[in-house]
Amino acid sequence: QVQLVESGGGLVQPGGSLRLSCVASQSIFSFSAIGWYRQAPEKQRELVARVFSGVSTNYADSVKGRFTISRDSAKNTVYLQMNSLKPEDTAVYYCNAQSIGRNYWGQGTQVTVSS
Repeated sequence: QVQLVESGGGLVQPGGSLRLSCVASQSIFSFSAIGWYRQAPEKQRELVARVFSGVSTNYADSVKGRFTISRDSAKNTVYLQMNSLKPEDTAVYYCNAQSIGRNYWGQGTQVTVSS
């Protein structure tokens, strides 16, 4: 049973920064992709950023230049560094890992951007 545990959410002012962490219960290289999605109230869950088992990444247009995804294979951890945060970034952020035919989710961590 794959487990993904997120941490690092919280309340931050506009323009501030947060770093989210997602610790996986197995090697992150066992997944074809691992990354972050978010869901704001009354909106659909959307991709924020993900990294593939090689080195390629992709980002939502709305976060390009502000968010950076990275990984530490020794710690089975994926990070999302979020800079220049905006109120519209407010959402529950979910870690997601994909392997052939399977899709895994963490429990989510709340990020609130407000003055």
